[in-house]
Amino acid sequence: MDLLGALEALRRPLDRELFPLAVGEAAADRRALRELTGQLDDYLLPRLRAIDAPLLAVVGGSTGAGKSTLVNSLVGANVAEPGVLRPTTLVPTLVVSPADRSWFMGQNVLPGLSRATGDGPGSLRVVTSDALGAGLALLDAPDIDSVVTANRELAAQLLAAADLWLFVTTAARYADEVPWSFLRSARERSTALAVVLDRVPAEAVEPVSRDLERLLAENGLAGTRLFTVPESALPDEKARLPEESVAPISGWLTGLAADAAERSRVVRQTLSGALDSLATRVPVLADAVERQRAAFDGLRSIVSGAYAGGMADFDEGMRDGSLLRGEVLARWQDFIGTGDLMRSLESRVGWLRDRIVGFFTGRAPAVQLRDALESGVEALIRGSADGAAERALDGWAAAPGGAGLLDRLGAVESSRLGRATPDLGKRAEAAVRGWQDHVLDLVREEGAEKRTTARVASFGVNGAGLLLMLAVFASTGGLTGIEVGIAGGTSVLSQKLLEAIFGDQAVRSLTARAREDLRERVRALLDEESARFTALLESVEPPADTAETLRRAAESVRAHQAELPASGAERAPVESPTLELPTLEPPSPRPGEGERR
Repeated sequence: MDLLGALEALRRPLDRELFPLAVGEAAADRRALRELTGQLDDYLLPRLRAIDAPLLAVVGGSTGAGKSTLVNSLVGANVAEPGVLRPTTLVPTLVVSPADRSWFMGQNVLPGLSRATGDGPGSLRVVTSDALGAGLALLDAPDIDSVVTANRELAAQLLAAADLWLFVTTAARYADEVPWSFLRSARERSTALAVVLDRVPAEAVEPVSRDLERLLAENGLAGTRLFTVPESALPDEKARLPEESVAPISGWLTGLAADAAERSRVVRQTLSGALDSLATRVPVLADAVERQRAAFDGLRSIVSGAYAGGMADFDEGMRDGSLLRGEVLARWQDFIGTGDLMRSLESRVGWLRDRIVGFFTGRAPAVQLRDALESGVEALIRGSADGAAERALDGWAAAPGGAGLLDRLGAVESSRLGRATPDLGKRAEAAVRGWQDHVLDLVREEGAEKRTTARVASFGVNGAGLLLMLAVFASTGGLTGIEVGIAGGTSVLSQKLLEAIFGDQAVRSLTARAREDLRERVRALLDEESARFTALLESVEPPADTAETLRRAAESVRAHQAELPASGAERAPVESPTLELPTLEPPSPRPGEGERR
Protein backbone atom coordinates (compact mmCIF):
# COMPACT_ATOMS: atom_id res chain seq x y z
CA MET A 1 0.00 0.00 0.00
CA ASP A 2 1.24 3.51 -0.83
CA LEU A 3 0.25 6.87 0.66
CA LEU A 4 -2.69 7.31 -1.68
CA GLY A 5 -3.95 3.82 -0.81
CA ALA A 6 -3.60 4.59 2.90
CA LEU A 7 -5.68 7.75 2.51
CA GLU A 8 -8.31 5.89 0.52
CA ALA A 9 -8.47 3.29 3.30
CA LEU A 10 -8.96 6.10 5.81
CA ARG A 11 -11.74 7.60 3.71
CA ARG A 12 -13.82 4.41 3.34
CA PRO A 13 -15.13 4.15 6.95
CA LEU A 14 -16.23 7.79 6.78
CA ASP A 15 -18.91 7.12 4.16
CA ARG A 16 -21.63 6.64 6.75
CA GLU A 17 -22.91 8.61 9.72
CA LEU A 18 -20.63 7.86 12.65
CA PHE A 19 -22.42 9.94 15.31
CA PRO A 20 -26.14 9.23 15.14
CA LEU A 21 -26.65 9.43 18.92
CA ALA A 22 -26.69 12.67 20.88
CA VAL A 23 -24.02 11.68 23.41
CA GLY A 24 -21.03 13.68 24.58
CA GLU A 25 -20.15 16.51 22.21
CA ALA A 26 -21.95 14.89 19.28
CA ALA A 27 -22.43 18.16 17.39
CA ALA A 28 -18.71 18.92 17.54
CA ASP A 29 -17.90 15.32 16.61
CA ARG A 30 -20.13 15.55 13.54
CA ARG A 31 -18.50 18.83 12.56
CA ALA A 32 -15.04 17.29 12.92
CA LEU A 33 -16.16 14.37 10.76
CA ARG A 34 -17.45 16.73 8.05
CA GLU A 35 -14.21 18.68 8.12
CA LEU A 36 -12.06 15.57 7.84
CA THR A 37 -14.17 14.04 5.08
CA GLY A 38 -14.24 17.33 3.22
CA GLN A 39 -10.49 17.80 3.36
CA LEU A 40 -9.91 14.25 2.16
CA ASP A 41 -12.36 14.62 -0.73
CA ASP A 42 -11.61 18.24 -1.61
CA TYR A 43 -7.86 18.37 -1.13
CA LEU A 44 -5.78 15.44 0.04
CA LEU A 45 -7.00 12.75 -2.35
CA PRO A 46 -7.24 15.00 -5.46
CA ARG A 47 -3.86 16.60 -4.77
CA LEU A 48 -2.10 13.26 -4.28
CA ARG A 49 -3.66 11.91 -7.46
CA ALA A 50 -2.41 14.93 -9.39
CA ILE A 51 0.56 16.50 -7.63
CA ASP A 52 1.23 18.80 -10.60
CA ALA A 53 -2.34 20.11 -10.85
CA PRO A 54 -2.86 23.89 -10.78
CA LEU A 55 -2.40 25.54 -7.40
CA LEU A 56 -5.61 26.72 -5.74
CA ALA A 57 -5.42 29.94 -3.74
CA VAL A 58 -8.54 30.68 -1.68
CA VAL A 59 -9.29 34.29 -0.84
CA GLY A 60 -10.98 34.21 2.58
CA GLY A 61 -11.79 36.53 5.41
CA SER A 62 -14.47 38.30 7.40
CA THR A 63 -17.64 40.03 6.28
CA GLY A 64 -16.91 43.29 4.48
CA ALA A 65 -13.17 42.70 4.27
CA GLY A 66 -13.23 43.37 0.51
CA LYS A 67 -12.43 39.88 -0.77
CA SER A 68 -14.51 40.12 -3.96
CA THR A 69 -13.26 43.58 -4.72
CA LEU A 70 -9.69 42.37 -4.28
CA VAL A 71 -10.24 39.42 -6.64
CA ASN A 72 -11.80 41.69 -9.27
CA SER A 73 -8.92 44.13 -8.92
CA LEU A 74 -6.28 41.40 -9.24
CA VAL A 75 -7.73 40.04 -12.49
CA GLY A 76 -8.83 43.41 -13.85
CA ALA A 77 -12.45 42.42 -14.43
CA ASN A 78 -15.66 42.19 -12.44
CA VAL A 79 -15.71 38.42 -12.13
CA ALA A 80 -16.90 38.28 -8.49
CA GLU A 81 -19.90 40.11 -7.10
CA PRO A 82 -19.10 42.56 -4.29
CA GLY A 83 -21.92 44.51 -2.68
CA VAL A 84 -23.14 46.40 0.33
CA LEU A 85 -25.50 43.71 1.61
CA ARG A 86 -24.20 41.13 4.08
CA PRO A 87 -23.46 38.32 3.61
CA THR A 88 -22.25 39.23 0.14
CA THR A 89 -20.51 36.18 -1.35
CA LEU A 90 -23.26 33.56 -1.52
CA VAL A 91 -21.91 31.48 -4.41
CA PRO A 92 -18.11 31.04 -4.45
CA THR A 93 -16.41 32.25 -7.61
CA LEU A 94 -13.38 30.41 -8.98
CA VAL A 95 -11.22 32.39 -11.40
CA VAL A 96 -8.95 30.28 -13.61
CA SER A 97 -6.78 30.75 -16.64
CA PRO A 98 -8.19 29.44 -19.94
CA ALA A 99 -5.52 26.73 -19.91
CA ASP A 100 -6.73 25.36 -16.57
CA ARG A 101 -10.48 25.62 -17.12
CA SER A 102 -11.01 21.98 -18.10
CA TRP A 103 -9.24 20.79 -14.94
CA PHE A 104 -11.43 22.85 -12.60
CA MET A 105 -14.66 22.17 -14.50
CA GLY A 106 -14.22 18.47 -13.74
CA GLN A 107 -14.67 16.85 -10.35
CA ASN A 108 -10.97 16.97 -9.50
CA VAL A 109 -11.38 19.64 -6.81
CA LEU A 110 -14.44 20.27 -4.62
CA PRO A 111 -16.44 17.39 -6.14
CA GLY A 112 -19.41 18.14 -3.88
CA LEU A 113 -20.08 21.48 -5.63
CA SER A 114 -21.68 21.52 -9.05
CA ARG A 115 -20.05 23.74 -11.66
CA ALA A 116 -22.14 26.63 -12.90
CA THR A 117 -21.92 29.88 -14.80
CA GLY A 118 -24.80 31.36 -12.82
CA ASP A 119 -25.49 31.75 -9.11
CA GLY A 120 -27.33 28.54 -8.20
CA PRO A 121 -27.11 27.31 -4.59
CA GLY A 122 -24.64 24.51 -3.93
CA SER A 123 -22.64 25.42 -6.99
CA LEU A 124 -19.18 26.70 -7.80
CA ARG A 125 -19.15 29.55 -10.29
CA VAL A 126 -16.18 29.11 -12.63
CA VAL A 127 -14.97 32.01 -14.79
CA THR A 128 -11.84 32.39 -16.90
CA SER A 129 -9.42 35.29 -17.01
CA ASP A 130 -6.38 35.88 -19.19
CA ALA A 131 -4.92 37.90 -16.31
CA LEU A 132 -4.11 34.68 -14.46
CA GLY A 133 -1.22 32.59 -15.64
CA ALA A 134 -1.62 28.86 -16.07
CA GLY A 135 -1.01 26.90 -12.89
CA LEU A 136 -2.79 29.21 -10.43
CA ALA A 137 -6.48 29.77 -9.66
CA LEU A 138 -8.18 32.23 -7.27
CA LEU A 139 -11.32 31.31 -5.35
CA ASP A 140 -13.48 34.00 -3.75
CA ALA A 141 -14.95 32.29 -0.66
CA PRO A 142 -17.97 33.22 1.50
CA ASP A 143 -17.45 35.12 4.75
CA ILE A 144 -15.96 33.09 7.58
CA ASP A 145 -18.21 34.97 10.05
CA SER A 146 -21.37 35.01 7.94
CA VAL A 147 -24.70 35.11 9.75
CA VAL A 148 -25.72 32.20 7.52
CA THR A 149 -24.46 28.90 8.93
CA ALA A 150 -24.20 27.26 5.52
CA ASN A 151 -21.95 30.09 4.31
CA ARG A 152 -19.62 29.75 7.29
CA GLU A 153 -19.38 26.00 6.77
CA LEU A 154 -18.71 26.45 3.06
CA ALA A 155 -16.01 29.01 3.77
CA ALA A 156 -14.27 26.57 6.13
CA GLN A 157 -14.61 23.80 3.54
CA LEU A 158 -13.06 25.91 0.79
CA LEU A 159 -10.17 27.01 2.97
CA ALA A 160 -9.50 23.35 3.84
CA ALA A 161 -9.34 22.59 0.11
CA ALA A 162 -6.77 25.30 -0.61
CA ASP A 163 -3.09 24.96 -1.39
CA LEU A 164 -2.64 28.58 -0.33
CA TRP A 165 -4.67 31.00 1.77
CA LEU A 166 -4.84 34.65 0.76
CA PHE A 167 -6.45 35.84 3.97
CA VAL A 168 -8.05 39.30 3.88
CA THR A 169 -8.71 41.45 6.95
CA THR A 170 -9.11 45.18 7.51
CA ALA A 171 -7.52 47.89 9.60
CA ALA A 172 -10.73 48.10 11.61
CA ARG A 173 -11.17 44.35 12.27
CA TYR A 174 -7.74 42.71 12.17
CA ALA A 175 -7.85 42.00 15.91
CA ASP A 176 -11.25 40.20 15.85
CA GLU A 177 -11.17 36.69 17.29
CA VAL A 178 -12.94 34.82 14.45
CA PRO A 179 -10.22 35.47 11.84
CA TRP A 180 -7.52 34.48 14.33
CA SER A 181 -9.18 31.13 15.00
CA PHE A 182 -8.77 30.40 11.28
CA LEU A 183 -5.23 31.72 11.18
CA ARG A 184 -4.24 29.51 14.11
CA SER A 185 -5.75 26.59 12.25
CA ALA A 186 -3.52 27.45 9.28
CA ARG A 187 -0.53 27.47 11.62
CA GLU A 188 -1.45 24.12 13.18
CA ARG A 189 -1.77 22.51 9.76
CA SER A 190 1.23 24.33 8.23
CA THR A 191 -0.99 25.75 5.49
CA ALA A 192 0.77 28.12 3.10
CA LEU A 193 -0.50 31.59 3.99
CA ALA A 194 -0.34 35.23 3.00
CA VAL A 195 -2.32 38.00 4.75
CA VAL A 196 -3.81 41.06 3.06
CA LEU A 197 -4.45 44.04 5.33
CA ASP A 198 -7.13 45.95 3.44
CA ARG A 199 -8.64 49.43 3.75
CA VAL A 200 -5.81 50.94 5.73
CA PRO A 201 -5.88 54.75 6.10
CA ALA A 202 -2.64 56.29 4.84
CA GLU A 203 -1.68 57.62 8.27
CA ALA A 204 -2.28 54.19 9.88
CA VAL A 205 -0.32 52.01 7.48
CA GLU A 206 2.81 51.78 9.61
CA PRO A 207 1.32 51.41 13.12
CA VAL A 208 -1.45 48.99 12.06
CA SER A 209 0.94 46.87 9.98
CA ARG A 210 3.38 46.74 12.87
CA ASP A 211 0.65 45.70 15.31
CA LEU A 212 -0.64 43.01 12.96
CA GLU A 213 2.88 41.62 12.58
CA ARG A 214 3.10 41.52 16.37
CA LEU A 215 -0.14 39.54 16.59
CA LEU A 216 1.04 37.17 13.88
CA ALA A 217 4.22 36.49 15.82
CA GLU A 218 2.32 36.00 19.09
CA ASN A 219 0.12 33.44 17.35
CA GLY A 220 3.02 31.47 15.93
CA LEU A 221 2.83 33.01 12.43
CA ALA A 222 5.95 35.16 12.41
CA GLY A 223 7.35 35.55 8.91
CA THR A 224 3.96 35.32 7.19
CA ARG A 225 3.92 37.48 4.05
CA LEU A 226 1.84 40.61 4.75
CA PHE A 227 0.42 42.84 2.01
CA THR A 228 -1.07 46.24 2.80
CA VAL A 229 -3.78 47.78 0.64
CA PRO A 230 -4.39 51.50 1.32
CA GLU A 231 -7.93 52.77 1.74
CA SER A 232 -9.31 54.09 -1.57
CA ALA A 233 -12.44 56.05 -2.36
CA LEU A 234 -14.40 53.90 -4.83
CA PRO A 235 -17.22 55.42 -6.89
CA ASP A 236 -19.51 52.40 -6.27
CA GLU A 237 -19.47 48.93 -4.76
CA LYS A 238 -18.49 47.30 -8.06
CA ALA A 239 -15.49 49.51 -8.68
CA ARG A 240 -12.00 48.00 -8.63
CA LEU A 241 -9.05 49.14 -6.56
CA PRO A 242 -6.37 51.26 -8.23
CA GLU A 243 -3.82 49.10 -10.02
CA GLU A 244 -0.93 50.41 -7.95
CA SER A 245 -2.72 49.39 -4.71
CA VAL A 246 -2.75 45.72 -5.66
CA ALA A 247 0.42 45.64 -7.75
CA PRO A 248 2.53 43.89 -5.02
CA ILE A 249 -0.06 41.13 -4.63
CA SER A 250 -0.56 40.79 -8.38
CA GLY A 251 3.19 40.59 -8.98
CA TRP A 252 3.59 37.96 -6.31
CA LEU A 253 0.80 35.81 -7.74
CA THR A 254 2.16 36.22 -11.28
CA GLY A 255 5.60 35.09 -10.13
CA LEU A 256 4.07 32.15 -8.27
CA ALA A 257 2.16 31.06 -11.38
CA ALA A 258 5.34 31.25 -13.43
CA ASP A 259 7.53 29.28 -11.02
CA ALA A 260 6.67 25.57 -11.08
CA ALA A 261 9.25 24.78 -8.42
CA GLU A 262 7.84 27.34 -5.99
CA ARG A 263 4.28 26.16 -6.65
CA SER A 264 5.46 22.65 -5.86
CA ARG A 265 7.02 23.84 -2.61
CA VAL A 266 3.76 25.54 -1.58
CA VAL A 267 1.76 22.42 -2.43
CA ARG A 268 4.11 20.11 -0.53
CA GLN A 269 4.10 22.38 2.53
CA THR A 270 0.31 22.48 2.74
CA LEU A 271 -0.04 18.83 1.82
CA SER A 272 2.46 17.75 4.48
CA GLY A 273 0.75 19.90 7.10
CA ALA A 274 -2.66 18.44 6.29
CA LEU A 275 -1.25 14.92 6.51
CA ASP A 276 0.46 15.74 9.83
CA SER A 277 -2.86 16.92 11.25
CA LEU A 278 -4.41 13.50 10.66
CA ALA A 279 -2.20 12.02 13.39
CA THR A 280 -4.17 13.97 16.01
CA ARG A 281 -7.56 14.48 14.33
CA VAL A 282 -8.28 10.85 13.46
CA PRO A 283 -7.60 9.34 16.94
CA VAL A 284 -9.83 11.99 18.50
CA LEU A 285 -12.53 11.01 16.03
CA ALA A 286 -12.00 7.34 16.88
CA ASP A 287 -12.45 8.10 20.58
CA ALA A 288 -15.75 9.81 19.77
CA VAL A 289 -16.84 6.76 17.78
CA GLU A 290 -16.13 4.60 20.84
CA ARG A 291 -18.38 6.86 22.93
CA GLN A 292 -21.13 6.20 20.43
CA ARG A 293 -20.41 2.49 20.66
CA ALA A 294 -20.76 2.57 24.44
CA ALA A 295 -24.08 4.39 24.12
CA PHE A 296 -25.35 1.81 21.63
CA ASP A 297 -24.30 -0.97 24.01
CA GLY A 298 -26.23 0.77 26.79
CA LEU A 299 -29.39 1.01 24.69
CA ARG A 300 -29.04 -2.61 23.64
CA SER A 301 -28.62 -3.63 27.30
CA ILE A 302 -31.84 -1.80 28.17
CA VAL A 303 -33.72 -3.80 25.54
CA SER A 304 -32.17 -7.04 26.72
CA GLY A 305 -33.13 -6.32 30.32
CA ALA A 306 -36.66 -5.27 29.39
CA TYR A 307 -37.35 -8.46 27.48
CA ALA A 308 -35.66 -10.60 30.11
CA GLY A 309 -38.20 -8.99 32.43
CA GLY A 310 -40.92 -9.94 29.96
CA MET A 311 -39.79 -13.55 30.14
CA ALA A 312 -39.79 -13.33 33.94
CA ASP A 313 -43.36 -12.00 33.79
CA PHE A 314 -44.39 -15.00 31.74
CA ASP A 315 -42.67 -17.40 34.14
CA GLU A 316 -44.48 -15.78 37.05
CA GLY A 317 -47.75 -16.09 35.16
CA MET A 318 -47.15 -19.82 34.83
CA ARG A 319 -46.43 -20.16 38.54
CA ASP A 320 -49.02 -17.88 40.13
CA GLY A 321 -52.09 -19.86 39.07
CA SER A 322 -53.54 -17.03 37.00
CA LEU A 323 -53.89 -19.30 33.98
CA LEU A 324 -56.25 -21.52 35.97
CA ARG A 325 -58.67 -18.66 36.50
CA GLY A 326 -61.36 -17.51 34.13
CA GLU A 327 -62.27 -19.66 31.19
CA VAL A 328 -59.97 -22.57 32.05
CA LEU A 329 -61.45 -22.76 35.54
CA ALA A 330 -64.99 -22.55 34.18
CA ARG A 331 -64.42 -25.37 31.73
CA TRP A 332 -62.92 -27.51 34.48
CA GLN A 333 -65.87 -26.79 36.75
CA ASP A 334 -68.24 -27.86 34.01
CA PHE A 335 -66.92 -31.32 34.49
CA ILE A 336 -66.03 -31.90 38.11
CA GLY A 337 -67.75 -29.13 40.09
CA THR A 338 -65.94 -27.92 43.18
CA GLY A 339 -67.43 -29.26 46.38
CA ASP A 340 -66.66 -32.96 46.35
CA LEU A 341 -63.44 -32.99 44.36
CA MET A 342 -60.90 -33.19 47.13
CA ARG A 343 -63.04 -35.48 49.32
CA SER A 344 -63.59 -37.86 46.43
CA LEU A 345 -60.06 -37.86 45.14
CA GLU A 346 -58.74 -40.66 47.34
CA SER A 347 -61.94 -42.65 48.03
CA ARG A 348 -63.43 -42.59 44.59
CA VAL A 349 -60.48 -42.49 42.20
CA GLY A 350 -62.07 -45.11 39.97
CA TRP A 351 -65.33 -43.19 39.72
CA LEU A 352 -63.46 -39.95 38.95
CA ARG A 353 -61.34 -41.73 36.39
CA ASP A 354 -64.48 -42.91 34.59
CA ARG A 355 -65.83 -39.35 34.56
CA ILE A 356 -62.51 -37.99 33.33
CA VAL A 357 -62.39 -40.54 30.54
CA GLY A 358 -65.92 -39.67 29.59
CA PHE A 359 -65.06 -36.01 29.63
CA PHE A 360 -62.02 -36.35 27.43
CA THR A 361 -63.59 -38.75 25.00
CA GLY A 362 -66.57 -36.43 24.61
CA ARG A 363 -65.07 -34.09 22.00
CA ALA A 364 -66.75 -30.79 22.80
CA PRO A 365 -65.70 -30.43 26.47
CA ALA A 366 -62.10 -31.41 25.69
CA VAL A 367 -61.87 -28.95 22.81
CA GLN A 368 -63.33 -26.19 24.99
CA LEU A 369 -60.79 -26.81 27.74
CA ARG A 370 -57.93 -26.90 25.26
CA ASP A 371 -59.13 -23.67 23.60
CA ALA A 372 -59.53 -21.97 26.96
CA LEU A 373 -56.02 -22.94 27.96
CA GLU A 374 -54.68 -21.74 24.61
CA SER A 375 -56.39 -18.36 25.01
CA GLY A 376 -55.04 -17.96 28.51
CA VAL A 377 -51.46 -18.64 27.45
CA GLU A 378 -51.81 -16.26 24.48
CA ALA A 379 -53.07 -13.49 26.74
CA LEU A 380 -50.15 -14.06 29.11
CA ILE A 381 -47.70 -13.80 26.19
CA ARG A 382 -49.26 -10.56 24.94
CA GLY A 383 -49.20 -9.03 28.40
CA SER A 384 -45.55 -9.98 28.90
CA ALA A 385 -44.60 -8.53 25.49
CA ASP A 386 -46.50 -5.29 26.12
CA GLY A 387 -44.79 -4.83 29.46
CA ALA A 388 -41.36 -5.49 27.99
CA ALA A 389 -41.92 -3.04 25.13
CA GLU A 390 -43.07 -0.33 27.52
CA ARG A 391 -40.05 -0.83 29.78
CA ALA A 392 -37.66 -0.74 26.82
CA LEU A 393 -39.20 2.47 25.49
CA ASP A 394 -39.10 4.16 28.91
CA GLY A 395 -35.49 3.03 29.37
CA TRP A 396 -34.45 4.49 26.03
CA ALA A 397 -36.18 7.77 26.75
CA ALA A 398 -34.04 8.20 29.88
CA ALA A 399 -30.75 6.80 28.53
CA PRO A 400 -27.91 8.78 26.87
CA GLY A 401 -28.66 8.98 23.17
CA GLY A 402 -32.02 7.22 23.46
CA ALA A 403 -34.27 10.27 23.52
CA GLY A 404 -32.68 11.69 20.38
CA LEU A 405 -33.05 8.37 18.59
CA LEU A 406 -36.75 8.25 19.49
CA ASP A 407 -37.16 11.85 18.31
CA ARG A 408 -35.75 10.87 14.95
CA LEU A 409 -38.21 7.99 14.83
CA GLY A 410 -41.18 10.29 15.45
CA ALA A 411 -43.93 10.33 18.07
CA VAL A 412 -46.25 7.92 16.24
CA GLU A 413 -43.60 5.29 15.55
CA SER A 414 -42.18 5.65 19.06
CA SER A 415 -45.63 5.04 20.50
CA ARG A 416 -46.00 1.89 18.41
CA LEU A 417 -42.59 0.75 19.58
CA GLY A 418 -43.85 0.85 23.16
CA ARG A 419 -46.46 -1.85 22.49
CA ALA A 420 -46.31 -5.40 21.21
CA THR A 421 -46.53 -5.75 17.43
CA PRO A 422 -50.05 -6.06 15.99
CA ASP A 423 -49.41 -9.55 14.61
CA LEU A 424 -48.14 -10.96 17.91
CA GLY A 425 -51.55 -12.52 18.59
CA LYS A 426 -51.37 -14.67 15.47
CA ARG A 427 -47.79 -15.67 16.13
CA ALA A 428 -48.59 -16.47 19.78
CA GLU A 429 -51.58 -18.57 18.70
CA ALA A 430 -49.36 -20.55 16.33
CA ALA A 431 -46.71 -20.97 19.04
CA VAL A 432 -49.21 -22.23 21.64
CA ARG A 433 -50.78 -24.66 19.21
CA GLY A 434 -47.33 -25.88 18.32
CA TRP A 435 -46.66 -26.38 22.02
CA GLN A 436 -49.90 -28.29 22.51
CA ASP A 437 -48.99 -30.56 19.61
CA HIS A 438 -45.59 -31.07 21.19
CA VAL A 439 -47.22 -32.07 24.49
CA LEU A 440 -49.33 -34.64 22.67
CA ASP A 441 -46.17 -35.97 21.05
CA LEU A 442 -44.60 -36.32 24.50
CA VAL A 443 -47.61 -38.30 25.66
CA ARG A 444 -47.48 -40.55 22.61
CA GLU A 445 -43.76 -41.10 23.13
CA GLU A 446 -44.19 -41.97 26.80
CA GLY A 447 -47.33 -44.01 26.08
CA ALA A 448 -45.38 -46.22 23.72
CA GLU A 449 -43.88 -47.95 26.75
CA LYS A 450 -45.57 -51.30 27.44
CA ARG A 451 -46.29 -50.44 31.05
CA THR A 452 -48.30 -47.34 30.12
CA THR A 453 -49.89 -48.21 26.80
CA ALA A 454 -53.16 -49.49 28.21
CA ARG A 455 -53.50 -46.68 30.75
CA VAL A 456 -52.87 -44.00 28.11
CA ALA A 457 -55.35 -45.70 25.83
CA SER A 458 -58.03 -45.59 28.54
CA PHE A 459 -57.78 -41.80 28.70
CA GLY A 460 -56.81 -41.18 25.10
CA VAL A 461 -53.77 -39.19 23.98
CA ASN A 462 -55.76 -35.95 23.95
CA GLY A 463 -57.05 -36.52 27.45
CA ALA A 464 -53.64 -37.35 28.91
CA GLY A 465 -52.14 -34.46 26.95
CA LEU A 466 -54.61 -31.98 28.44
CA LEU A 467 -53.83 -33.26 31.91
CA LEU A 468 -50.15 -32.70 31.23
CA MET A 469 -50.83 -29.16 29.96
CA LEU A 470 -52.70 -28.39 33.19
CA ALA A 471 -49.86 -29.85 35.23
CA VAL A 472 -47.43 -27.35 33.63
CA PHE A 473 -49.28 -24.61 35.54
CA ALA A 474 -49.53 -26.60 38.80
CA SER A 475 -49.13 -23.80 41.33
CA THR A 476 -51.64 -21.86 43.42
CA GLY A 477 -49.62 -18.73 44.12
CA GLY A 478 -51.65 -15.56 43.73
CA LEU A 479 -55.05 -17.17 44.23
CA THR A 480 -57.26 -16.47 47.24
CA GLY A 481 -60.30 -17.92 48.97
CA ILE A 482 -62.24 -20.56 47.14
CA GLU A 483 -59.99 -20.14 44.06
CA VAL A 484 -57.22 -21.87 45.94
CA GLY A 485 -59.28 -24.93 46.46
CA ILE A 486 -60.61 -24.98 42.91
CA ALA A 487 -57.33 -24.28 41.16
CA GLY A 488 -55.47 -26.44 43.61
CA GLY A 489 -57.91 -29.20 42.98
CA THR A 490 -57.42 -28.80 39.26
CA SER A 491 -53.65 -29.12 39.66
CA VAL A 492 -53.70 -31.90 42.18
CA LEU A 493 -56.24 -33.96 40.26
CA SER A 494 -54.34 -33.64 37.00
CA GLN A 495 -51.15 -34.54 38.83
CA LYS A 496 -52.67 -37.60 40.51
CA LEU A 497 -54.18 -38.90 37.32
CA LEU A 498 -50.95 -38.40 35.40
CA GLU A 499 -49.05 -40.28 38.10
CA ALA A 500 -51.58 -43.09 37.84
CA ILE A 501 -50.89 -43.27 34.12
CA PHE A 502 -47.14 -42.71 33.88
CA GLY A 503 -45.71 -42.90 37.38
CA ASP A 504 -44.48 -39.97 39.49
CA GLN A 505 -40.92 -39.83 38.09
CA ALA A 506 -42.16 -39.81 34.49
CA VAL A 507 -44.71 -37.12 35.32
CA ARG A 508 -42.04 -34.84 36.77
CA SER A 509 -39.90 -35.34 33.66
CA LEU A 510 -42.82 -34.83 31.25
CA THR A 511 -43.97 -31.69 33.07
CA ALA A 512 -40.47 -30.17 33.07
CA ARG A 513 -40.02 -30.92 29.37
CA ALA A 514 -43.41 -29.50 28.46
CA ARG A 515 -42.82 -26.37 30.54
CA GLU A 516 -39.37 -25.75 29.04
CA ASP A 517 -40.67 -26.22 25.50
CA LEU A 518 -43.33 -23.61 26.13
CA ARG A 519 -40.76 -21.22 27.60
CA GLU A 520 -38.50 -21.65 24.56
CA ARG A 521 -41.38 -20.82 22.23
CA VAL A 522 -42.29 -17.77 24.26
CA ARG A 523 -38.65 -16.71 24.42
CA ALA A 524 -38.47 -16.90 20.62
CA LEU A 525 -41.56 -14.69 20.36
CA LEU A 526 -40.08 -12.13 22.75
CA ASP A 527 -36.80 -12.20 20.83
CA GLU A 528 -38.74 -11.37 17.67
CA GLU A 529 -40.43 -8.53 19.54
CA SER A 530 -37.17 -7.13 20.88
CA ALA A 531 -35.68 -7.29 17.38
CA ARG A 532 -37.69 -4.17 16.53
CA PHE A 533 -35.52 -2.23 18.95
CA THR A 534 -32.23 -3.85 17.98
CA ALA A 535 -33.02 -3.45 14.26
CA LEU A 536 -33.47 0.26 14.86
CA LEU A 537 -30.06 0.39 16.50
CA GLU A 538 -28.44 -1.63 13.73
CA SER A 539 -29.90 0.66 11.06
CA VAL A 540 -27.90 3.63 12.37
CA GLU A 541 -25.02 2.05 14.27
CA PRO A 542 -21.54 2.22 12.74
CA PRO A 543 -19.73 -1.11 12.29
CA ALA A 544 -18.28 -2.40 15.54
CA ASP A 545 -14.67 -2.10 14.35
CA THR A 546 -14.93 1.48 13.04
CA ALA A 547 -12.81 3.09 15.77
CA GLU A 548 -10.04 0.55 15.40
CA THR A 549 -10.20 0.80 11.60
CA LEU A 550 -9.73 4.58 11.83
CA ARG A 551 -6.74 4.23 14.13
CA ARG A 552 -5.09 1.66 11.89
CA ALA A 553 -5.71 3.83 8.84
CA ALA A 554 -4.16 6.86 10.55
CA GLU A 555 -1.09 4.80 11.47
CA SER A 556 -0.82 3.63 7.88
CA VAL A 557 -0.96 7.21 6.60
CA ARG A 558 1.79 8.22 9.00
CA ALA A 559 3.91 5.25 7.97
CA HIS A 560 3.68 6.21 4.29
CA GLN A 561 3.76 9.97 4.70
CA ALA A 562 7.37 10.25 3.55
CA GLU A 563 6.29 8.85 0.18
CA LEU A 564 4.95 12.13 -1.22
CA PRO A 565 5.16 11.88 -5.00
CA ALA A 566 7.67 14.15 -6.76
CA SER A 567 6.29 16.98 -8.87
CA GLY A 568 7.27 17.56 -12.48
CA ALA A 569 9.45 20.46 -11.42
CA GLU A 570 11.36 18.20 -9.03
CA ARG A 571 11.75 15.48 -11.61
CA ALA A 572 13.01 17.86 -14.29
CA PRO A 573 14.15 21.17 -12.77
CA VAL A 574 14.39 24.16 -15.07
CA GLU A 575 15.90 27.59 -14.70
CA SER A 576 13.48 30.22 -13.45
CA PRO A 577 13.86 33.83 -12.34
CA THR A 578 14.46 34.54 -8.69
CA LEU A 579 11.21 35.73 -7.08
CA GLU A 580 10.55 37.52 -3.84
CA LEU A 581 8.14 34.95 -2.41
CA PRO A 582 6.75 34.64 1.12
CA THR A 583 8.43 32.57 3.73
CA LEU A 584 5.75 29.94 4.23
CA GLU A 585 7.56 27.37 6.34
CA PRO A 586 6.05 27.07 9.82
CA PRO A 587 8.15 28.84 12.48
CA SER A 588 9.66 27.07 15.45
CA PRO A 589 7.26 26.58 18.36
CA ARG A 590 7.16 29.46 20.82
CA PRO A 591 6.22 29.32 24.50
CA GLY A 592 2.49 29.77 24.95
CA GLU A 593 1.62 29.27 21.27
CA GLY A 594 -2.00 28.39 20.60
CA GLU A 595 -3.44 30.35 23.55
CA ARG A 596 -6.06 33.04 23.02
CA ARG A 597 -4.68 36.44 22.33
